[in-house]
Amino acid sequence: MTSRLYDSIEPNVIDEEMLQKAVEEQGPQEEAGQLAKKEGINFKDVKELQLDFRGILKIDNLSQFINLTKLQLDNNMIEKIEGLDSLIHLVWLDLSFNNIETIEGLDALVKLQDLSLYSNRISTIENLDTLQELQVFSIGNNNIDVLENIIYLRKFKNLRTLNLAKNPVCDNELYAMFIAAYLPDLVYLDFRLVDENTRDMASVKYQYAIEEMKHGEYVALNKQQIEEAAEKELSYHKSAYVERLNGPFLFDSMYAEDPEASKLVYLPGVPELLETYKTKFVEVCEALFDYGLKQHEKREAEVALFYECLNEALLENQMEGTKIIRDFEEKNRGTLDLIQNTSDPEITELKLADYNEEISKLYDTLMSLEMQMVDQLEEVIKDFERSILDLVAIFIENEQGLMAQCRDLENHHHEKLLEIAINTLEKVVKSEFDEEMPDEVRMLFVDKDTIVNAVNASHDIHLLKIDNREDEIVTKANGWASVLIERVHNDEINRNRSRVMEINQYIDHLRGELDNWDILEQ
Repeated sequence: MTSRLYDSIEPNVIDEEMLQKAVEEQGPQEEAGQLAKKEGINFKDVKELQLDFRGILKIDNLSQFINLTKLQLDNNMIEKIEGLDSLIHLVWLDLSFNNIETIEGLDALVKLQDLSLYSNRISTIENLDTLQELQVFSIGNNNIDVLENIIYLRKFKNLRTLNLAKNPVCDNELYAMFIAAYLPDLVYLDFRLVDENTRDMASVKYQYAIEEMKHGEYVALNKQQIEEAAEKELSYHKSAYVERLNGPFLFDSMYAEDPEASKLVYLPGVPELLETYKTKFVEVCEALFDYGLKQHEKREAEVALFYECLNEALLENQMEGTKIIRDFEEKNRGTLDLIQNTSDPEITELKLADYNEEISKLYDTLMSLEMQMVDQLEEVIKDFERSILDLVAIFIENEQGLMAQCRDLENHHHEKLLEIAINTLEKVVKSEFDEEMPDEVRMLFVDKDTIVNAVNASHDIHLLKIDNREDEIVTKANGWASVLIERVHNDEINRNRSRVMEINQYIDHLRGELDNWDILEQ
C-alpha cells in the first residue's frame, strides 16, 4: 500500500463549516476580506477552492460552487469520485493521493483540461469520454498494468502531457515506444519530452498495427457520424411530431403487440390482403409525415418573424428612450452648478423647482413611451397568438383527417379478414379445409365466437395504436403552443417590469442628486 501524507489526519466530511472556513482562508485577507466575511461569501462567486490535507472521505456539498474552475482535493481519503456534476466550468482538478479505485463521476466536467489522479489505486483508464478538452493527465503511481489500455487515450486529441510513471505498465521494455506510436501528438511523457528518435522507431515498429487501428477508427467514426446524423434528423422529426411516420414503423408496431396476427396470417388470402393493407397504410403515414414537416416549417417561420418584429420594435423604442434621456441631459447639463452659483435664494428656489419639473416631465415622457410599447406589443402578441393557434388547429385538423384514413383502412382490412375467417371456419366445420395450419391456429376454429373474438381483439389493438399516436401528436402540438404563448407573455411582463424599474431608478438618481444638494445647502 502506498504511504499517504494524511495518515495522521482524522477522517472527515465536506460540510458547510469546512467550506466556509476554506473559502475565507483562501480569499482576500485584508480590508476586502474582512468586509466579505461580514457580508457573507457567496459560493457561486468562488473560482478556486483548496480542500487538500483535510482527511476527506467523501466528496459532497459542492453543488453551490457552480463557477468553480480549479478544485484541489489531493491528499485526502477519498474512495469514490462523485458529487462533481454541478462543477461544469471546472478546468483543473487534483485528486492525487487518495484511495480511488475506479475512474468515474467526471462526465459533466466537459471543460476539464488538467486532471491529476496520481497515487491512487486505479487499474484501468476509462470513463473519460466526455473530457475532450483534456490536455494534461497525470495518473502515475497507480495499478495500471495493461499496455493496451493506454490506447484508450487516443480519443483525446488535445492531450499533450501524460504521466504514467510508477505504474506496473512502465516495466514493459516497449512502454515508451508503444506510447509514442499510439499517442503521436503527445509532447511530454512522464515529465520528459518525447524525442523524435523514439517516434521514428515507434512508427516503424508499429506501422501495420497503427494502420489497421486507424482504419478501425475511421470506420467507427463514420458509423458515429451516421448515427449522430440520424439522431439529429429524428430530433427534427420529433419537433414536428411526426417521428417514425416516414415508413412502416406505426404499422409494424400495431402488429408487434398483436398475438393473434401471427396466427391469422396462416389463413388463405391473408398474406396478400395484409401486404395491400400495409402498402396503403404506409402511404397515408408518409403523407402525414410530409405534411407535418411542412407545417413545422410554417410554425418555425411564424415564430422567427414574430421575434424579428418584436426585436425591431424594442430596438426602436430603446433608441427613442435613449434620445429622450440624452436630450434631457444635454438641456440640463450643469444645471446644479448654475443653481449653486446663484446668490439670490428666490432665483435658486425657482431654478430648483424648474429642474424638478423637468425631471417629472422626463418621468412622464419615459413612462408614456413604455406604455405605448406595452400597448403595441400587446397587439403584436395577440396577433401572434392567433396565428400560432390557427396553425396548430389546421395541423391537428388535417392530421386527424389522415389518421381517420388509417382507421378506415384498418376497418376495411378487419371486415375482409373477418370474412376470410368465417369462410375458413365453415370449411373447417364441413371438413373441406385441406390446407395445413399450426395447432395454435386450428384452435381458433373450434367455434364462431372464438375466431370472431380473435379477429376483433387484433382489430382493437390496431385501432388503439392509431388512436394513441393521434392523441400523442395532438397533445404535443397543443402543448408546444401553450408553452410558447405563455413564455411570450411572461417575457413581456418581465421586460415591462424591468423597464419600469430602470426608469424609476434613473429618476430616483436624478432626484437623489437634488436631495443631496439641498442637504449640502442646509
